[in-house]
Amino acid sequence: MLESIQSPQDLHKLDYNQLTALAQEIRDKIIATVTKTGGHLGANLGVVELTIALHSVLDSPRDKIIWDVGHQCYPHKLLTNRYHNFETLRQFGGISGFPVPEESSHDVFRAGHSSTSISAALGIAIARDLNQEDFRVAAVIGDGALTGGMAFEALNHAGQLGVDLVVILNDNAMSISKNVGALSNYLNKIRLDPTLYKARAELESLIKKIPAIGGSVSRLGSSLKDAVKSLLPGQLFEELGFAYFGPFDGHNIRLLQRALRDGIKRGGPVLIHAVTQKGKGFTPAEQDPVQYHGLGPNFAGSGPDQTRQPLSFSAVFGKTLVELAKADPRIVAITAAMPDGTGLTEFAKAFPERFFDVGIAEQHALTFAAGMAVSGMRPVAAIYSTFLQRGYDQILHDICLQDLPVVLAVDRAGVVGEDGPTHHGVFDLSYLSHIPNLIILAPRSGSELQAMLRWALAQNHPVAIRYPRSETCVGSDLDFDPAQALAGEILVEGGDCTILAVGPLTYAAAEAAELLRPEISCRVVNMRQLKPLHGAVLDELTDGTDLVFTLEDNVAAGGFGSSVAKFYAAAGSKRVVVIGYPDQFIPQGRIAELHDLYGLTPEKIALAVRQHLNAHLEYGRS
Repeated sequence: MLESIQSPQDLHKLDYNQLTALAQEIRDKIIATVTKTGGHLGANLGVVELTIALHSVLDSPRDKIIWDVGHQCYPHKLLTNRYHNFETLRQFGGISGFPVPEESSHDVFRAGHSSTSISAALGIAIARDLNQEDFRVAAVIGDGALTGGMAFEALNHAGQLGVDLVVILNDNAMSISKNVGALSNYLNKIRLDPTLYKARAELESLIKKIPAIGGSVSRLGSSLKDAVKSLLPGQLFEELGFAYFGPFDGHNIRLLQRALRDGIKRGGPVLIHAVTQKGKGFTPAEQDPVQYHGLGPNFAGSGPDQTRQPLSFSAVFGKTLVELAKADPRIVAITAAMPDGTGLTEFAKAFPERFFDVGIAEQHALTFAAGMAVSGMRPVAAIYSTFLQRGYDQILHDICLQDLPVVLAVDRAGVVGEDGPTHHGVFDLSYLSHIPNLIILAPRSGSELQAMLRWALAQNHPVAIRYPRSETCVGSDLDFDPAQALAGEILVEGGDCTILAVGPLTYAAAEAAELLRPEISCRVVNMRQLKPLHGAVLDELTDGTDLVFTLEDNVAAGGFGSSVAKFYAAAGSKRVVVIGYPDQFIPQGRIAELHDLYGLTPEKIALAVRQHLNAHLEYGRS
């Protein structure tokens, strides 16, 4: 049936048995595709029935469905006329792994970060009412995303306005890593005692049936209402102004359809609580939802590759932090629901009392770190570059303004591959470089990361260390002298021009220099410290060359190259060419493809050097 589904309206013609069979076809298609292309597997397998229920009740795209994060939108894409090109999922030029309005009118709002769906849905619902239009709006949000403060801000506002809006809580008890905190405990209580909702409804019904006085008794004062309300498992949401329905079996299509129809019929803000299983229908994903949350291309299904994992920058960071924490009890580690991805799992096991997973709450994580730093601790906040964007004000106002010794471990800096523009970490140098008091470092290897982390934890200022999603090597230990080693390291000598390269791109720069020989003698510098930039150091590193190239895995605007260009523009002594990403969002694709597309491969770098050097020489002759 799946291949014949042209639009969600086709689901309206199917009976329950056909919809159940369709669910299995969707699962089969997702498993076959994602194990080949890579992508988010567990979350999508968990929402198959929920997606079918939504599309069989609602009338998309007239009715609006807003997905939070987007990790669970694959069934939605398969049901909205993208079956025939689903094999291009997350490939360069193919369909995105996240909702993209430019891709389909059924993708109402672009997502990739969490906790945004209720805010967006509320905005759409209010605009609908102001425009006197008539359609339904539904937001789907996971229990992990609900830990983000923005979700609660939206719930509070929606409840206050009383607007017609349906929020579906997809409760699978598992975000990327195990949910933590009071909200998770609250949802567990609801999940484990689903009879409470029925008990409350039956009690209300019984009271109303009391002869002669039942109607008036049910409308009595707060004491009786509170007594009845205390039986409601969704009291938290009711207090925020939502009518709570659930919890329901999130894999029972018929039950979900009825809940959606009842919620829509009731009107006002409604929250429907669906309990699902991440990885449903695929035993390995059910048993290990963390590993099967996101898969790389051509996944063999043999489990984590233990030989490759320790060579990632994240793994080197995590292991190094454990060793440093053994000697310094002030060191604490903080993550925002990403202990595995950031390499902190080993730290959590070694020092559980000094490890803090705050949930999907980057803003809180950073100010929390600031509070610990004020109290004499040495906090390390490990957050992906793309998610660190969400805590910009906290970095500026709470950490750097107070000049606090917080270490920001900026993981996944640069392009990250198939997850695309919502996840590329190509803006961190631009949004961090202009903040006073902040020191920014960029290691090109695991050895440099180890040394930089050790050095950063000894400083009395905030330090950001950015590193990519890639493998690295750990060789001889480095002992950084900030006046020397951090300033920059000349890797290749040359007299015609200088390349100031950032992080692992120094390897590409060094290869480019070899490609240019003997025609062009190009100096290559490993710029370990990107901020602050010291003029005397820059002059020493570029001495004897009038043409300077900067190379970074960041947008060119406002990044490292911009800082170098600004310095030499004031001095008027050298011409600077900035090599980075243009003023646009970078598409999805393999990292090697994207580096080639934007001129960050050795061959493309060499070509740029040759062209600019020739133009520079011609200008000098004229």
